[in-house]
Amino acid sequence: MKRVITLTGLAMAIGLASMGAQAADYVAGKDYRVLDNPEKISGDAIIVREFFWYGCPHCNALNPHMEKWAKTKDKDVVFFKTPAALNPVWEANARGFYAAQLLGFEDKTHSALFDAIHKDGKKLFDQSSLSKWYASKGVDEKKFNSLYNSFAVGTKIGRSQEGAKRYQLSGVPAVVVQGKYVVTGESAKVPKVVDYLVDKARAEKK
Repeated sequence: MKRVITLTGLAMAIGLASMGAQAADYVAGKDYRVLDNPEKISGDAIIVREFFWYGCPHCNALNPHMEKWAKTKDKDVVFFKTPAALNPVWEANARGFYAAQLLGFEDKTHSALFDAIHKDGKKLFDQSSLSKWYASKGVDEKKFNSLYNSFAVGTKIGRSQEGAKRYQLSGVPAVVVQGKYVVTGESAKVPKVVDYLVDKARAEKK
């Protein structure tokens, strides 16, 4: 009888320990940042935005983790990849991203461009090199160049810049949850913190 109680106590201890690990409370100021002036987002959806630059090695490291997360995210979560345009070089890649997006090539080219830069060592940071690279992936080069400097892409660039300013971003990668919480880092921990904050944002809606 005594042995059963001991084993049961051990099982309970292990169970409580695993529960603690699964329901880990991430800490504001350490695992994520709370914005002083959060964006007011209406509707039922939880908005998650990932700010990145293709030339950033940390963004490259985070990308597979976020790609995996995006495939298993909750149905009420809307995920936006947002290329940061904090300087002219970053803006060139952002314009390329949005041109490809408008032509329906975002999914086909997003991870491939990270690989081209970080695995193959290609310098793809201006319109000329980007237009040729995207063309190699099936994008119509003439349409790409037309969209690159278009009003439609310029509008998206403006929104990206406004978002970065609103969320007080000084670098990338940065994942913003519901316009209120900012997560930085490049490891598999990032999407776990994002999920925690998605749950938190959802609870705050009630």
